[in-house]
Amino acid sequence: MTVESTAAARKPRRASKRTSAAKKPQSAEPQLVQLLTPEGERVEHPDYSIDLSAEELRGLYRDMVLTRRFDAEATALQRQGELGLWASLLGQEAAQIGSGRALRDDDYVFPTYREHGVAWCRGVDPTNLLGMFRGVNHGGWDPNSNNFHLYTIVIGSQTLHATGYAMGVAKDGADSAVIAYFGDGASSQGDVAESFTFSAVYNAPVVFFCQNNQWAISEPTERQTRVPLYQRAQGFGFPGVRVDGNDVLACLAVTRTALERARRGEGPTLVEAFTYRMGAHTTSDDPTKYRADEERAAWEAKDPILRLRTYLEKAGHADEAFFTALEEESETLGKRVREAVRAMPDPEPLALFEHAYADGNSLVDEERAQFAAYQASFADSVEEGK
Repeated sequence: MTVESTAAARKPRRASKRTSAAKKPQSAEPQLVQLLTPEGERVEHPDYSIDLSAEELRGLYRDMVLTRRFDAEATALQRQGELGLWASLLGQEAAQIGSGRALRDDDYVFPTYREHGVAWCRGVDPTNLLGMFRGVNHGGWDPNSNNFHLYTIVIGSQTLHATGYAMGVAKDGADSAVIAYFGDGASSQGDVAESFTFSAVYNAPVVFFCQNNQWAISEPTERQTRVPLYQRAQGFGFPGVRVDGNDVLACLAVTRTALERARRGEGPTLVEAFTYRMGAHTTSDDPTKYRADEERAAWEAKDPILRLRTYLEKAGHADEAFFTALEEESETLGKRVREAVRAMPDPEPLALFEHAYADGNSLVDEERAQFAAYQASFADSVEEGK
């Protein structure tokens, strides 16, 4: 047999291997924790239950409505040139409000840059979220005032911060918990894998809350993983659970259970909130270039706010007066946000250098002097023009 014929004989086997490697492994349909169906019907789950009063249910609905209104206003402000960029949470309100309301005051949150609903739950003024996107500050709130860290733009790094903080909490003997938010795309980052390893080995009291909104900018989830995301936790030695991310009741129940487990010293949990990003990744993105309108329409039928409103109305937990008053409150919030953004003062240019190092640095001092001279040159040019 010649070399050429031997190579030809082997070629089909190599192609077959490539074909089989590209296929996803066959597995059972992932379990999805759900307590409220898309049609607004209340259902039970054997492992997760929740008993909320009518007032508490209305509170969750109010949280989601006002968060969506703030988000819509921020998007509009960016389109009007008032913000440089905005990352919308449209469609992810239930995941954020449900998990956010599961937290205790002494728990600590490490967000990405889209957790506007969680910030709302932690008592951060919505207008403070906008300073960074307007370019007037590096984060408009003190993290320790609300136990809510500043927004993290670097993808996945906050999971390491959360893990380290949680390890410190455990060493201090506190019974509080830590939660780290990240997206399906961030799950591919090495930082996330490293945080899983450290949290498992050191039994850190941290909950990893992944909002799987189906798209990492233009990359679908199937290009991020060959198994459901929550199953990744098994390989690191801690439990994972997938929850209906458009069901605020299920998100609340699942996150509350995971946090309680962490506080008892039983280590980390991975929660995958299966949801959908209804809008663009950010205002610089155009999702019509990579996903079909039919896909969004299918998810619109699962809208988290609509399903809770349907349940409230069917159960008689809210009347028209409540919804009318809430609509008026949301408009008041939108107006306050508009006025606050437009009134934000420009920062002092040299403030950029103030907190680069706690004790100063000669290189930073040199750069500050150079920048000050550069700024002063504009004033000199104006004087000469006179």
